[in-house]
Amino acid sequence: MEKKAWKSTGTAVYNINYHFVWSTKYRRKVLLPPVDASLKEAVAALCREHGYELLALEVMPDHVHVFLSAPPKVAPAVIAKVLKGSTARILFKKHPELKRELWGGHLWNPSYYVGTAGQVSSEVIKRYIEAQKTTEEGGE
Repeated sequence: MEKKAWKSTGTAVYNINYHFVWSTKYRRKVLLPPVDASLKEAVAALCREHGYELLALEVMPDHVHVFLSAPPKVAPAVIAKVLKGSTARILFKKHPELKRELWGGHLWNPSYYVGTAGQVSSEVIKRYIEAQKTTEEGGE
């Protein structure tokens, strides 16, 4: 069964999906079993807690891919801060051995990638907007 793409809040109808990628400090390959499973559990729990819909998640030995949908009132920078900061605390508490691998007490590299995705391409949106003037003048 296909999920509907559109979601709504009291003031907005939206379809905003974000692809986040961030890496471990020094690209250390520390996200191995059982740490990877703990990270997946933590990301899923944080998404539920904050009202984000987790669409896909994959943990590689030195980086993480998260694909989620969030309401428009939540800035991507806030989502990244919540996910990175909270998962670091959770993983250091659950797996104290990580601190030996990552001196300085930082799990994540401070930077991250974020890209957006919806159900249509930017080219389709541009054509739709450009056609609005013609459609309105045509009496439709």
